[in-house]
Amino acid sequence: MGSRARVGFKQVAAVSLCLPLLLSCQPSKSPQGQRAIVQRAVSGQTLEAIAPSKSAPLIETIRLSEITAPDLRQQPWGEDARRELAQLLGRKATVVLEFETEEADRFGRRRAYVWHEGTLVNETLVAKGYALVEARSPQSPYRQRLLRAQESARLMGYGIWNPQHPLRQTPAEFRARSR
Repeated sequence: MGSRARVGFKQVAAVSLCLPLLLSCQPSKSPQGQRAIVQRAVSGQTLEAIAPSKSAPLIETIRLSEITAPDLRQQPWGEDARRELAQLLGRKATVVLEFETEEADRFGRRRAYVWHEGTLVNETLVAKGYALVEARSPQSPYRQRLLRAQESARLMGYGIWNPQHPLRQTPAEFRARSR
């Protein structure tokens, strides 16, 4: 009887040690937000999408939250980032927009985390080296994910982090000097 209790204890201990690992492998809950249909990628950080509405469909300009992509005039990185966003989403892709805020920025864009087929597009652009993290809010629910993606892209030398052809100015520096 004593050996059964020990075996039972070992099994319980093993399960309790493995349970957190197993739970961390479970898929996270699906993103909550507004569904929209992508019309086009305007730049590496902005897209136009049709948001279904009760009256008439509304074309909305969406700025991807917490990232900044090279300006289109920063060649070749700006056009590469726009092309990558277009390729990731394709035309007529259905996305889920998780809005950061309801207010539009000074260009009339609303900031959102963009999900496509369960993937956070903002993170994918950063992970592939097409955008930088622009940590605007310490309360961002995805800040750590984005920062890890950026560090990985930097270490691997992807995109703008390529040591043979790096981005020399941040998008903000480029825009400030181009005015």
